[in-house]
Amino acid sequence: MVNIGSTLQIVSDAVGTDDVRLDLVFQALSDPIRRRILERLDGRALLVSELAGPFEISLQGVSRHIQVLVRAGLVQQERSGRISRCSLDVGPLLDAAVWLNRYTKYWQEQFDVLATTLAQIDEQRAADAMTTKKRPRPPRRR
Repeated sequence: MVNIGSTLQIVSDAVGTDDVRLDLVFQALSDPIRRRILERLDGRALLVSELAGPFEISLQGVSRHIQVLVRAGLVQQERSGRISRCSLDVGPLLDAAVWLNRYTKYWQEQFDVLATTLAQIDEQRAADAMTTKKRPRPPRRR
């Protein structure tokens, strides 16, 4: 059996703690069931059994997904005996958003190029329409 905590420590020493945390967040977000769990937790705390309701997988399967979200820091889990209540922690999502925002400049440049190209196409169409209107029509034959 692999000890996840020690494995994360080894990886975080080599890569950097922020990178490992970000990797865990993106890994957690890569599964549609986990994303739906986060959506269900938005603004409320739910029992694991309540979270499992809409999914066509076992309660144990949902619990495994929740544990991935907990390790990524996206879900806080409070236990009281056998009852486990989960709530959303948006901090790691903010960290991921900040990281993704670094690439906003790239995408904005791409959108600017697209806008320029579309404007040139519109200008060319308008010019073509004007030259078509200016051409004299040949006389009709009777």
